[in-house]
Amino acid sequence: MQITADTHVRLARPSRDLAAAERFWAEGVGLDVLFRSETGRPDEHDLVMLGLPGAAWHLELVGGAAADVAPNPTAADLFVLYLEGPADGELVPRLERAGGTRVTAGPYWDRWGITFADPDGYRLVLCTRSWSNG
Repeated sequence: MQITADTHVRLARPSRDLAAAERFWAEGVGLDVLFRSETGRPDEHDLVMLGLPGAAWHLELVGGAAADVAPNPTAADLFVLYLEGPADGELVPRLERAGGTRVTAGPYWDRWGITFADPDGYRLVLCTRSWSNG
């Protein structure tokens, strides 16, 4: 079996507060909740999967009472969305209302976009470039 452009990708991250993180990624960014599991059991973690229907990737956020890993983002932990132009005028205030905080991601990313920290401190870059020239 080979890895192809259609290979599905999951990016999993721990979260201190799944509700706050879901609000940022769903209401702020505009991703759909693809799946949610709230076990309420001390030996199982809760999770929410977010993405776009039909996409070959999704973001999985893991938390709850059984979560044994706390978020520990660094400045290099970037989730970059290549918008191929400026962000929609409503997107920035929507991200702020959904719990995002404007931050810097360094000179390169600050030149080519804007960056938000999600409620767990992970960074989302809204890049004005396209993937091919990013």
